[in-house]
Amino acid sequence: QVLLGESGGGLVQAGGSLRLSCAASGRTLSSYVMGWFRQVPGKERSFVTRINRSGSTFYADSVKGRFSISRDNAKNTVYLQMNSLKPEDTAIYYCAADAGMTLPTTPDRIRYWGQGTQVTVSS
Repeated sequence: QVLLGESGGGLVQAGGSLRLSCAASGRTLSSYVMGWFRQVPGKERSFVTRINRSGSTFYADSVKGRFSISRDNAKNTVYLQMNSLKPEDTAIYYCAADAGMTLPTTPDRIRYWGQGTQVTVSS
């Protein structure tokens, strides 16, 4: 079992940047496919991005060109670099991991979650 812990959230002005980190413990991060989801009150958790074991990435259209996911297996950490932030990016961001070939884009199929970190973008 892998335990995930996010950090790096906070308050930022529109157009600014934040970098989220997801540290894994319990198992080696390289064993998992990883990704990020986000959720706002009253809405379902939605897919943001994922990175496979090979390093290949995939992004939701809403963040393509602005967000970048990366992984450092030596540090057991996954990062989400968020640039050109918009007020609609405001959400709780969750780190996700799965042992399958790729990370599902629907939350109900994902096995491991972090506790979430709040990102607030002011206009």
